[in-house]
Amino acid sequence: MKAKATKKAATPARKRKAPTRITGREAPVLQLIRQIVQALDAKKAQELRVLNVSRLSSITDYLILATGTSEPHLRALRIELERVLDEQKATILAVDTTKGSGWVVVDAFDLMVHLFTPESRAKYRMEQLWRDALEINLANLTR
Repeated sequence: MKAKATKKAATPARKRKAPTRITGREAPVLQLIRQIVQALDAKKAQELRVLNVSRLSSITDYLILATGTSEPHLRALRIELERVLDEQKATILAVDTTKGSGWVVVDAFDLMVHLFTPESRAKYRMEQLWRDALEINLANLTR
């Protein structure tokens, strides 16, 4: 007589928590995010947010969102961002800077940076689109 196989009760998937504190032993991508956030903050980027989308997206793990006051400000933020990425030898897969769009996207594989004018940020509502993402506390990144 064969023993009857019993089914294991399905356990709900545990949600991953965003890091509450970033330490000196942080992953390289989090170190890069920290440097990007600090550089954008120093250049007066507004409404900075970092979203962990790794469980929601197959193309990137983190989104960095920031607002610039104008097209020239977006250009200055993009140049500073590219400087940081080059300095850290990060791979830049693509940069989309359609003139006059009010939106700059820099794809650096593990992270994507979206820079907006206030009007474009309100129009595209990325925070709403990625509302299920885990937000990383900026206080942990700007120290």
